[in-house]
Amino acid sequence: MASRAAPANSLTNSLSATLSRNNRSALGRWFWTIDRPLLVMVLMLIGCGALAVAAASPAAAHRYSGGTVVVGDLYYLKRQILWIIAGVPLMLAVSMLPIVWAKRLAIGGTAFCIVALMLVPILGHEANGATRWLQLPGFGFQPSEFLKPLFIVTTAWLLSARIEDPTMPTMQLSFLLLLVVAGLLVKQPDFGQTALFSAVWLAQAVLAGMGLSVIGILIVVAAGGIGVAYLFVPHVTSRIDRFITGGGDTYQIDRALDCFRAGGLFGTGPGEGRMKFKLPEPHTDYIFSVIGEEFGAIACMLLAILYLAIVIRVLLQLLDEEDPFIFLAAAGLVTQFGLQAAINMAVNLKLLPSKGMTLPFISHGGSSYLALAIGMGLLLALTRRNPFLKASPYARRWQAA
Repeated sequence: MASRAAPANSLTNSLSATLSRNNRSALGRWFWTIDRPLLVMVLMLIGCGALAVAAASPAAAHRYSGGTVVVGDLYYLKRQILWIIAGVPLMLAVSMLPIVWAKRLAIGGTAFCIVALMLVPILGHEANGATRWLQLPGFGFQPSEFLKPLFIVTTAWLLSARIEDPTMPTMQLSFLLLLVVAGLLVKQPDFGQTALFSAVWLAQAVLAGMGLSVIGILIVVAAGGIGVAYLFVPHVTSRIDRFITGGGDTYQIDRALDCFRAGGLFGTGPGEGRMKFKLPEPHTDYIFSVIGEEFGAIACMLLAILYLAIVIRVLLQLLDEEDPFIFLAAAGLVTQFGLQAAINMAVNLKLLPSKGMTLPFISHGGSSYLALAIGMGLLLALTRRNPFLKASPYARRWQAA
């Protein structure tokens, strides 16, 4: 008995040493500095995503095989599991990065993704009337998805530099970077992502001290841009008209609402939904409707609460943040995460025009899933709390300001 107990005791001692607060290894520091409640909530969201894709996979398989299942009912679930296997380790690896390396990753990645966006009109392939992807072997690479978290951290770096040297025109440089990205996205066209990039940048700029007069001017310019797009871009005109008047082709949103009606409060039960088979993009843009049919309105509300809890958790962590870069970067990342979730759910409920935007960690996807993993990894890295580190002079300057 003693010989059998020895290995168990050795394993326990090894685990205790690994998780000890005195352990200064990379893994030990990561474990004691990571925001574990935030990490648990994100992993819960990923688990919910696997269940949702399992529910939507048969409908997607039928829809994209002409009603005859060629790829198998669980084809999209199997692909989602592969993305989870790739995405979760990627998220954890990024969360272990020191702040300086997270910043370098974002700046270098932003430059790379902007170059890739420039190549999309030349080398990209068209799908659903838009050219947004570069086709790689076995993988459709969408530069705009990867650019979102990297752009946010890069603009945070630029905006936070104003605290160290107020004479630096970093606000103007970050706005110029936004204009470049917006121009490339409009060319695809992708107005939904353009609006999301602009909204997050505006939130960061306001937190960085942008004047009220400038904010007013930008809001007027944005409203004017939407008006011009409505008048001269048929795609935008059609979507806004369908949303406001309910006329024209409203098949997508009508089927989405049918799913919610069929599900009621408690849902039809896993695998029992029937309206989902009439739903366009049941595994991506309209997966929230599938959840509504099979798991019910209560499950939808609980999922929305989970998103809200993640956002609130990060914002509470930032209340006593002294470093302006971390404050602006983390606030921007959680704003993008929360806005994207809110937009997707609002579209499914006919509260916003259709945007073609995925539900974070719930929708099936390749580029979007890996990009979300990078973004959440950066957020976890930025919200790590090391009790042995003291505020830098840069941080103290921010606190004084």
